[in-house]
Amino acid sequence: MISNELRIVTSFPHTVAEYENEWIELADGCRLAARMWRPTDTTPVPAILEYLPYRKRDGTAPRDELTHPYFAGHGYACVRVDMRGNGESEGLMHDEYARQEQEDALEIIAWLAEQPWCNGNVGMIGISWGGFNGLQVAARKPPALKAVITLCSTDDRYADDVHYKGGALLMENLGWASTMLAYSSRPPDPALVGDRWREMWMDRLDNTPLLVETWLSHPYRDDYWRHGSVCENFAAIDAAVFAVGGWGDAYSNAIPRLVNGVQAPVKGLIGPWVHKYPHFAVPRPAIGFLQEALRWWNHWLKNEPDDIVDEPAIRAYVMDAARPQGAYEERGGRWIGESAWPSAAINVQSWALNHDGLGHDPTPETPLIVSSPQHTGTACGEYCAMWLGPEWPIDQRLDDAYSLTFDTPLLPDSIDIVGAPAVDLEVSCDRPQANLAVRLCDIWPDGASTRISYGILNLTHRDSHAEPAPLQPGKRYRIRIALDDIAYAVPAGHQLRIAISTAYWPMIWPSPATATITLYSGTSSLDLPVRNTSRPPPAPFSAPECSTPMRRTVLRESEHRRSTTQDAATGLTEVTIVDDFGRFKNDAHGLVTDEVARETHRIDPVDPLSCRSEIHWTEQLERGEWQVRIETRTTMWSDRENFYIQAELEAFEGDTKTFTRSWDRRLRRNLV
Repeated sequence: MISNELRIVTSFPHTVAEYENEWIELADGCRLAARMWRPTDTTPVPAILEYLPYRKRDGTAPRDELTHPYFAGHGYACVRVDMRGNGESEGLMHDEYARQEQEDALEIIAWLAEQPWCNGNVGMIGISWGGFNGLQVAARKPPALKAVITLCSTDDRYADDVHYKGGALLMENLGWASTMLAYSSRPPDPALVGDRWREMWMDRLDNTPLLVETWLSHPYRDDYWRHGSVCENFAAIDAAVFAVGGWGDAYSNAIPRLVNGVQAPVKGLIGPWVHKYPHFAVPRPAIGFLQEALRWWNHWLKNEPDDIVDEPAIRAYVMDAARPQGAYEERGGRWIGESAWPSAAINVQSWALNHDGLGHDPTPETPLIVSSPQHTGTACGEYCAMWLGPEWPIDQRLDDAYSLTFDTPLLPDSIDIVGAPAVDLEVSCDRPQANLAVRLCDIWPDGASTRISYGILNLTHRDSHAEPAPLQPGKRYRIRIALDDIAYAVPAGHQLRIAISTAYWPMIWPSPATATITLYSGTSSLDLPVRNTSRPPPAPFSAPECSTPMRRTVLRESEHRRSTTQDAATGLTEVTIVDDFGRFKNDAHGLVTDEVARETHRIDPVDPLSCRSEIHWTEQLERGEWQVRIETRTTMWSDRENFYIQAELEAFEGDTKTFTRSWDRRLRRNLV
């Protein structure tokens, strides 16, 4: 999707040549496929690497063409490399963020630095997977890597990724494994690899991993998750780091941690956006991100002076209050600049969770009970909004009705909440394992409830993600749940609400048994970071720019749908999500792509063991008579002791099924 406000630039200081497919041979003989854009003059320039499994030929081609030619036109050699086992690259990929992935990146960077067209300085840029590995590779200290721009990524693979949140199992753990099963099962393009395409494809299909099995096998923060989590040793990063994200994205918490933790030069930028690059992101306003990136590259890769190093440590967008809806085209607000996070401008307001609401002074202790039906959470939206559909949390009254709620009086003045709200709770439980979801909401005068931020805790992880421990039924515990960082302006005349539930489906997998939590009001509290609004704003951003978009023919428009239904007789609740990414033809080389994902999640509100999720992906590639199709299906359910996974992978050439593979797995729940 190209924003109407995105200005297309066609004239640059340097003429650019594109190299559709170049081979980078690694020490073990494996060849990785690279697409390059380089200035045509002979003066060596810095190289910028983007390194992903998402297929340069078709997957990321539309966004690549908006970005890399722009950098190349300003004097950089831009190199987009597919990881081994993906796209046209040889070899196999067995997991995300594996050591092999990092070792390959180190070889690529060394290769780039040695090319006659490179001046020896290399930068890495990437969003999501490419943002993760930019940080991970920087921690390996390759000498040529001088700077990184990491977008929508995390420093902590266990606590802040698609697998677990607060020790609770995210449904996206299954969702992302299903996505990668389909993504990585696609063949290379015969137009680039020739007759080897089928042999390479069959090798991939034979060896494609069922990643959900691996991820479910590591329910605690162990060495598997510590690997690739740069928060384990921020000091390992020597390259300058520019960390970028959005409040609508799942990874915004990492940006303050990186700014506070990385000892090399570091800056942070957080807008209102979902999981997208900020020059074409939604909701608006988009910004001139490519110009900001050039300032970063010019300083750290070309040694040109730029006052970006003197600007605030974090620039963040304070979003105006907005009524709840599934998608936003625009969010009103304003930019702020902070030298630290939390800044000296933050005053932490303490509110007591009393039996009659949120108050400045605690009232006598009162035990309050919450035991939410299992379908509580249908208003939660997606864990990580990225497909530009109805993915934001909708009106929270749907979930507030099944939650323990605490409201403030009407606010006499507007306030800016900037930072990570947190609750300190005193609770007991009747089960050895239970989850708590805590939401901070903006209550409008007519009662509409907008989710501002939220946090989740598997109570067996109350003291440690590495060594969880069962609860003793009836015992009282003091717990603290930090909500996600946010910047949100609450108008005068509104109220704030803390809503607490024991279920948050389909965001997280339900506990093995219905739990009843006793919360002791008067001894529990909310810490709310409120910012002084009198501080001056930072310098404004330039308008968004990009290079010429990819030419493609639309054969079927994309469409994203989400619906929730409930059977009035049985109570069975079903959430259905359809992400139809459309059918497109790349006009440059004729490849047709067609992608559709379908998710169905079902649960009986009175039975946590009724939860069942099914995900079906269809991937098609065509050019003339060459037609291939991938169908993947994954299904997950559980009993009290185990998770059960069934999966199937089918591959077709034309209408003929040429490959099939299935999985049937049982894995222990281990306090999840």
